[in-house]
Amino acid sequence: MNTTDFLNIAAAICPDRDFMVFENKRLTYEQADDRINRMAHTLAGLGVDKETRVGMLNVNSPQYIETYFATAKTGAIFVPLNFRARADELTYMINRAEIKVLFAGKRYVDLVREILPSLAGLETCISMDGPEEKMLTYEDLIASASDEPYFGDIEDEDTTILMFTSGTTGRPKAVPLTHDGFSSYILENVEPADPEMEEKNILTVPLYHVAGIQAVLAAVYGGRTLILMSQFEVKGWLETVQSEKVNRAMLVPTMIKQLIDFPDFKQFDLSSLKVITYGAAAMPFEVIKKAIAAFPGVSFINAFGQTETGSTIAMLSPEDHDLSGTDEEKALNLKRLASSIGKPLPDVEVQIIDENGNPVPAHVAGEIVARGPRIMSGYWQDAEKTAKAFTPDGWLKTSDMGYMDEEGYIYLAGRADDLIIRGGENISPREVEQILMTHPKIVDAAVVGVASEEWGQEPMSIVVLKEGETASQEEIIDFARTKLASYKRPRSVIFVDNLQRNAMGKLSRKRLLKQYGR
Repeated sequence: MNTTDFLNIAAAICPDRDFMVFENKRLTYEQADDRINRMAHTLAGLGVDKETRVGMLNVNSPQYIETYFATAKTGAIFVPLNFRARADELTYMINRAEIKVLFAGKRYVDLVREILPSLAGLETCISMDGPEEKMLTYEDLIASASDEPYFGDIEDEDTTILMFTSGTTGRPKAVPLTHDGFSSYILENVEPADPEMEEKNILTVPLYHVAGIQAVLAAVYGGRTLILMSQFEVKGWLETVQSEKVNRAMLVPTMIKQLIDFPDFKQFDLSSLKVITYGAAAMPFEVIKKAIAAFPGVSFINAFGQTETGSTIAMLSPEDHDLSGTDEEKALNLKRLASSIGKPLPDVEVQIIDENGNPVPAHVAGEIVARGPRIMSGYWQDAEKTAKAFTPDGWLKTSDMGYMDEEGYIYLAGRADDLIIRGGENISPREVEQILMTHPKIVDAAVVGVASEEWGQEPMSIVVLKEGETASQEEIIDFARTKLASYKRPRSVIFVDNLQRNAMGKLSRKRLLKQYGR
């Protein structure tokens, strides 16, 4: 099955249901299907055909999603671009993907004009938000195109999206994601559209991220209504959930924290919410505990994956978030919430291997590797990086360290290249950060390894205190001493006003080390 089938089926089952709601404007499945067919005809008229790359530079919008499906219908490859990228990064990605047609939101038009002389293969620019000099206009193209259904040449194994990784180390890598890769996950985990059952999903995760795209495709296959926000904003999110009576949400940990810390949080009626899925970055233990209490009746799901795996490969289920059982059951789930990413999903295999590539026993740490039908086959036109990404027998090396228990739950220990080695002892920065986050004065924390003549590396903590609080380095180190093995405790502490995270809540420890390392 290809991803355009999701839309065709949902539009046939529930044509009059709202497909998207965006800034108080509503679009039904039937209306969206018409607009998507029109844009597909437009793209074909611009010379877009099988495997042509079509770029998108914009915040979340209905046109963003329409353009994806229109591109998919032509058999072309959609390339969502990080709108936070700098000019040189965008130039690299557009040229690397050999984008032929580029859609740009209003706030990015000047940036596109700036880099245009350096874009070798770009032929057409389309303005998303009204007329722009030397650009075609999105709504004009929709209005003038044929309204006949568009049927392209699509195979299930074709690449549908070329998605760039975040690129925290070096240039971002391009990951080809296939139609059947997305289908593998969605057919296994999502109920199909039902004319008798309506659900509403609020989506604020950026669509240049695989979690955002996966959320869209899951919603469309399920015939749900997408409540779309251009970007996350706390009060706006709360108001939207209340007014639209939203049932499902996809959030990253920093978003959840901002919501439950919002002073007027309890003033909003969020009783319609039934499911909150979170992921993309580590969830602080204290935050998820508070969130479970703050959203009574909500089922939480922790989804773990990466671009190279076609998003989610392991999941902590709602049952794993249940803190209402016996003391023994509660203690077990608290342990899992603190550091587990759950069990592998049925359509993927996951192992933990040692440095020689051999599987390790339960509770022994190693690198997490995965294989399955939706794992990427390799990086886009890059045999060297592809060879480094896989074991000789075909397992994708995730670069995440962890261990598995007897029941198949996976516990994270951090990224392989973030691991701190002090005197031969391995230290997981994530473990130390989780402990620091339990300090009553600390609101955020990061841990990096700094060079040490005696020990090779020493853990250093970079912390953000809660507003109005003060603390000394000695106080934080003493606190860690009571909670951690002696070799794991930070040897130094730096206090900062905030820790810079990307849109998905991830830290770049390499950037922090460069900024604060001594």
